[in-house]
Amino acid sequence: MNIRKNIAISENGFIFNPLTGDSFSVNETGLFILQKLKEGENKETIMKTLQDEFELDANSAEIDLNDFLSMLKSYQLTEYEDA
Repeated sequence: MNIRKNIAISENGFIFNPLTGDSFSVNETGLFILQKLKEGENKETIMKTLQDEFELDANSAEIDLNDFLSMLKSYQLTEYEDA
């Protein structure tokens, strides 16, 4: 899954989608995931990094990541490759 190329993401977690004109704010974890997606990291790598960075167990990291990715899709912030 990739973030759309035209999506603007600030250092503080502010997101702007020029396609829809919508804007969003994300917390530190959301910003972390967005940065990893923009770097081209895959879901499994992001999940492992989440566990290390935020001291999460595997189940919590997977649930948090899946919920966040679903939210990104619902707000049309992603390009579909493989979920």
